[in-house]
Amino acid sequence: MPQAIKAVGRRVPLPPIGDGQRIGLFGGSFDPPHEGHAHVVRTAIARLGLDRVWVLITPGNPLKSVGPHLSLIERAARLRRLMPDPRVIITDLEARAGLVWTRDTVSFIRRHAPEGRFVWLMGADNLASFHRWGGWRKIAHSLPMAVIDRPGNGFAPLNARAALALARARVPEYAAGDLPLRPAPAWVFLHSRRFQHSSSALRKRT
Repeated sequence: MPQAIKAVGRRVPLPPIGDGQRIGLFGGSFDPPHEGHAHVVRTAIARLGLDRVWVLITPGNPLKSVGPHLSLIERAARLRRLMPDPRVIITDLEARAGLVWTRDTVSFIRRHAPEGRFVWLMGADNLASFHRWGGWRKIAHSLPMAVIDRPGNGFAPLNARAALALARARVPEYAAGDLPLRPAPAWVFLHSRRFQHSSSALRKRT
C-alpha cells in the first residue's frame, strides 16, 4: 500500500516501496521531456540494478527566473508516454508536498521511506552546476549519487567545483552496481551513449 504523510494540511501519498528496494530519484522540470531523460533512467536501472525510478517533476526550477512552458500535467503525460516501463514512477510529489529545494525533497523522502535504498540520479550537465544547488553538500551526504554522461560536456563536469570537492567519495565505474548499498557520500560517473537532446533546445524549435 502507498504510504501517506501530511503536507500543508493534505495527505501526500508516496509511491509504493518494499523493504530494501533500490530506488533512483530523478528530479527536474522536464520542460519538455525528451529521449535524453529516458536514457538517464534506462542507464541507471541497468547499471545500478535499480528496482524502481521515481521521476520527480518539480513545479519550477528555483535557479531559473522563467517558469515552465508546459503545465505539470502535460509534462507528466509526456513522461509517461516516453517511459512506459512499469518500474518508472512519474510523480508530482514535490508540488503536492510544497517542496521547492532538492535538499528538502531528499530529506522528506528519506524521513518517510527509511526502508528504501535511494540513489540520486542526474545528467552530467547538472554535476557541472551542482555547487549552485542550495544545500548541495547536504544532498551529497544524504544519499549516494549517480551521474550519467550527457553530450557536449567532455571532462568539464568532472572538474567542476562539486566533483572536485567530492573526489574522494567517487566510486569506480566497475563498482556501480554496489552504489545503492554504499553510505553517503558516494557517487559514480557512468559513461554511456550520448544523446544530443536538451529541453532548452527543444523549446527553441517550438
